[in-house]
Amino acid sequence: MAFNFGAPSGTSGTAAATAAPAGGFGGFGTTSTTAGSAFSFSAPTNTGTTGLFGGTQNKGFGFGTGFGTTTGTSTGLGTGLGTGLGFGGFNTQQQQQTTLGGLFSQPTQAPTQSNQLINTASALSAPTLLGDERDAILAKWNQLQAFWGTGKGYFNNNIPPVEFTQENPFCRFKAVGYSCMPSNKDEDGLVVLVFNKKETEIRSQQQQLVESLHKVLGGNQTLTVNVEGTKTLPDDQTEVVIYVVERSPNGTSRRVPATTLYAHFEQANIKTQLQQLGVTLSMTRTELSPAQIKQLLQNPPAGVDPIIWEQAKVDNPDSEKLIPVPMVGFKELLRRLKVQDQMTKQHQTRLDIISEDISELQKNQTTSVAKIAQYKRKLMDLSHRTLQVLIKQEIQRKSGYAIQADEEQLRVQLDTIQGELNAPTQFKGRLNELMSQIRMQNHFGAVRSEERYYIDADLLREIKQHLKQQQEGLSHLISIIKGDLEDIKLVEHGLNETIHIRGGVFS
Repeated sequence: MAFNFGAPSGTSGTAAATAAPAGGFGGFGTTSTTAGSAFSFSAPTNTGTTGLFGGTQNKGFGFGTGFGTTTGTSTGLGTGLGTGLGFGGFNTQQQQQTTLGGLFSQPTQAPTQSNQLINTASALSAPTLLGDERDAILAKWNQLQAFWGTGKGYFNNNIPPVEFTQENPFCRFKAVGYSCMPSNKDEDGLVVLVFNKKETEIRSQQQQLVESLHKVLGGNQTLTVNVEGTKTLPDDQTEVVIYVVERSPNGTSRRVPATTLYAHFEQANIKTQLQQLGVTLSMTRTELSPAQIKQLLQNPPAGVDPIIWEQAKVDNPDSEKLIPVPMVGFKELLRRLKVQDQMTKQHQTRLDIISEDISELQKNQTTSVAKIAQYKRKLMDLSHRTLQVLIKQEIQRKSGYAIQADEEQLRVQLDTIQGELNAPTQFKGRLNELMSQIRMQNHFGAVRSEERYYIDADLLREIKQHLKQQQEGLSHLISIIKGDLEDIKLVEHGLNETIHIRGGVFS
């Protein structure tokens, strides 16, 4: 849900909010709607019989498209806010337009309000239309119509009947809900356009839409239209949030304020062009000033009991972010239900996307853990091979030298460690005991059931490679030993021949 608090152009600020639900804040303007979500502060305008609950289309705090059906036009807080607030009150009539230009211009009060109150009270309690016991039945019928929020209450032959609407205080089909307040500044320049098209159609034609909006702005080359985001609304409508960037000749740029852009869109010829593009509603998305919030909370909407309004303010779960709004009639309830279903679907879609991302991350994590374990095994293997190479290199380098002092110390330390390991009560004894227990468990386990063990293919391949290398090393060592033995035999044979020759000479 969102409110409609924009600033229309002109001194009286007429904002036509046609039948379209909206998710953003719109102008303080004239509201002519059938169903939507703009929260419009509008001053009442009398089109027929006036009175407290009479035929005036008094929206007072009228919630335009967002919170009820506005059949008449109501002049709201415009740029000059000159027509008066009309926040609440019961049938505050607008007799003339003031042009104070302040935030809270005061409307001229009509003296017919008290008469309308008396007429309504007469219709509900003591009608004098027939002059007999049937007037009591008529009073109950008028009360039933007032509770239902429709019909006319006849009470006197010489006075027109009272028209009951859903805005009258006796209507039972109303409640108070809460909507979020936006936090965008006017300098952000965000303006909401509601299109009577599906989101897929808007996204597929987004470039053409931007070009069309640029033409609506006059085709000025210093202006650039940007789309902030899109959102699906019920009844195949789409909300598009835009802002316009203006570039100056010196190279700097700034966003056009939201109120200025909205005032341009509210011009009669511009609005006609937007309607040709499929725009059913335009509004600004700007935050409320503290004075506006205070004025809103202090004045109950038309037809809402002040006690209920005060209780709604007390029950507000988050007064910093939420604001109470009236819900009048089944149409408004259905509209809010559709918006809630739409948001629930969007949240579920987002949750599905997040769930898929989490599943993908879990798969990647499992793969990464397996690779890390594989690389650790390779690192250990490479470390052992490197150590073997270093040992051989050190042996060759120290070949022919006597044992040095530091080497002797290392040998003593190794002998000490070896002695500790070989002690019966130390590690080797415990290890032998554990090995014997493991063998016994394996033996009994094999007797109970045949167990089969599987080795990872990569690990098995590494084991085979390691055993192959060991076999090659042993073969090479055997060949060296055989060669050395042959050399020794040859030396011995040569020595024997030399000794034999020398013995023959001396003999």
